[in-house]
Amino acid sequence: MRAFDAILFDNDGVLVDTEGFYYQANREVLARFRVTLDRAAYIDLFLRDSKGAWDRLRERGVSEGEIAAARADRDRRYIELLVAGDAGSLLLPGVAAGLAALAGRFRLAIVTSSEPAPFAAVHARAGVLHHFELALTRDQYVLAKPDPEPYRLAVARLGVAPDRCLVVEDSERGLRAAKAAGLACWVVPSEMTRGGRFEGADAVLDDFSVVVNNLLA
Repeated sequence: MRAFDAILFDNDGVLVDTEGFYYQANREVLARFRVTLDRAAYIDLFLRDSKGAWDRLRERGVSEGEIAAARADRDRRYIELLVAGDAGSLLLPGVAAGLAALAGRFRLAIVTSSEPAPFAAVHARAGVLHHFELALTRDQYVLAKPDPEPYRLAVARLGVAPDRCLVVEDSERGLRAAKAAGLACWVVPSEMTRGGRFEGADAVLDDFSVVVNNLLA
């Protein structure tokens, strides 16, 4: 098996079980404008192409000012849902023990499309951020996944050769970003992304524990 020095994790759907909250927050805000966001549309817009759903409001003539306000309301609602949820269920199975086993053996980083406020809210409760030497949130780069910029920036900041880095993702857009950055990528499909097309992945694994076992083998 190929040896790695650094492991770069996506956040939502890989480390923490937050995607359902984000879906709910977007769905509630769009419903105010009589726009229905079903699960399939959410997966296509947010997890495959990273387009978001605001173009649907623009098509209805909603102004940019109203869209900015709706986006802010979405972000506030998302944080409310994160804070109200059960802290014990935020981490996905195997993550707490797995990160503890990997820490000290590998350099660990998070590369996420999450904005800083919800990222901070979830990790204040999840209790695993201390394992990571780097966390890149959406405010730290210009182009989001599936663009390779986030992963290229993380590799540069770590100072690790790209061929010694592994990405762990759960979405098609994340996989495309990692491969476009020239990195190996293992995919662990989440409940939202099962059924996705991951042909370009170096491996598709069942859960986080399998990732850890393969890395420590």
